[in-house]
Amino acid sequence: MNKIMDSTKVLESIKESGIRFIDLQLTDLPGKLHHVTVTSNYLSEDTLQEGVAKLDGSSLRGFADIHESDMVLKPDPRTFAILPWSDGPNKTARMICDVYRGFGSGRFSRDPRYVAQKAEEYVKAQGYDVSYWGPEIEFFVFDKVHWDVKTPFEGVSYKIESREAAWNSGGTQHPIRFKEGYYPVPPQDTLMEYRNEVCRVLSDYFNVEVDAHHHEVATAGQCEIDMRFDTLTRMADKAQTYKYVARVVANSLGMVATFMPKPIFGDNASGMHVHVSLWKNGVNLFYDENDEYAELSQLGRYFVGGLLEHSRALTAITNPTTNSFRRLVPGYEAPVFIAWSRSNRSANIRIPVYYRGRASMKSKRIEFRTPDPSANPYLCFAAMAAAGIDGIKKKIDPGDPVNEDIYKLSPERRKQLGIRELPGSLREAVEELLSDHEFLKPVFTEDLIEVYTEMQLKMFIDVATKPHPYEFYLYFDV
Repeated sequence: MNKIMDSTKVLESIKESGIRFIDLQLTDLPGKLHHVTVTSNYLSEDTLQEGVAKLDGSSLRGFADIHESDMVLKPDPRTFAILPWSDGPNKTARMICDVYRGFGSGRFSRDPRYVAQKAEEYVKAQGYDVSYWGPEIEFFVFDKVHWDVKTPFEGVSYKIESREAAWNSGGTQHPIRFKEGYYPVPPQDTLMEYRNEVCRVLSDYFNVEVDAHHHEVATAGQCEIDMRFDTLTRMADKAQTYKYVARVVANSLGMVATFMPKPIFGDNASGMHVHVSLWKNGVNLFYDENDEYAELSQLGRYFVGGLLEHSRALTAITNPTTNSFRRLVPGYEAPVFIAWSRSNRSANIRIPVYYRGRASMKSKRIEFRTPDPSANPYLCFAAMAAAGIDGIKKKIDPGDPVNEDIYKLSPERRKQLGIRELPGSLREAVEELLSDHEFLKPVFTEDLIEVYTEMQLKMFIDVATKPHPYEFYLYFDV
């Protein structure tokens, strides 16, 4: 297991392990991982300290304009890992980088990793030692996917191939019916060995501790691998690494992994429920043994209050694609309504109550169920932290928990309980963020919000202005 912590040990390992290339990785504003590869001879104590001048910021989404595009990458030695699929004469390691402006101008304000680091400092500035984060990242693994959008005037289409899919049958196939994919054993679960391999690579090569993995509810290869919780920035690094490894391993086995939230109609989408807790002096500040309802402290309730208060605005960050809102619909275990509860998965905030008493002390946490895996984890966790801290600072009361199935409540009953809905589209979410982002200002710059929302509105228009195949079914004979 890799536990290298400083630049000197990194350089020693590069030499001792015969590493020839170094992958320098960074994340753009929407959340996509990028890399540039340098030779091991290029790296030195100086380049590790001063940074690598190899980034044209104008070529990455949400980064710099062309007239101020010179940027520097500073590798974080703590993220050093040898890539297991690069053995041999071209042995390669990777490091995740922080982004700096050129000409000694300091950190780049729209570097998502910098936003996460600022969020950690903001939490500490409020008097807390650390926050722990644990995302449940779901994704699909398909045999093949085809799509055609290059000929929009002639027509567009997509096709998904999966040996597990409900629409496949015959031969040696064991299709999983819609919404019956939770915990099946092989041979229906054809991806057990795939998930084993992803877990092995994460643990042995990337220092990512994994607790468990399983097949998820949807047909056609929906998976979840549960990582051990960690601090905010480190967990976001691990989330990016998780996606990276899942894709590479799938590709090596002739399959393809996707983290788009809703690739299949009529079945559950992929979510990214995020668990969070605050600690000080080794004490979990969200735990209160005297709370009969969920053993949640008053501080924890205020944190919940902040998340509830800003849920509609947060959606632009936690659910940042047009496809995200195909997930946020009733009937597929995805949150649609803004409420909190214990063990109630129809609310967008859940307080897990698997244990009680001392067994619950260390594990007491808040689960925010709104996010999906298309979110940039650095921005997602940072925005959640800012919202929760805003709730604590303003002592926002979350109100009474909702212990009913919200999906089945009448509109009148929801209104009586004060239950609001999440935005129904990306445009609506962006409008909410533009009208409610004061709570983000300690962590997010105004120019980041401006650039980010401009990109999202453009994406919304790009999708909204193109005819959909189903529209032909509905309207061709009007």
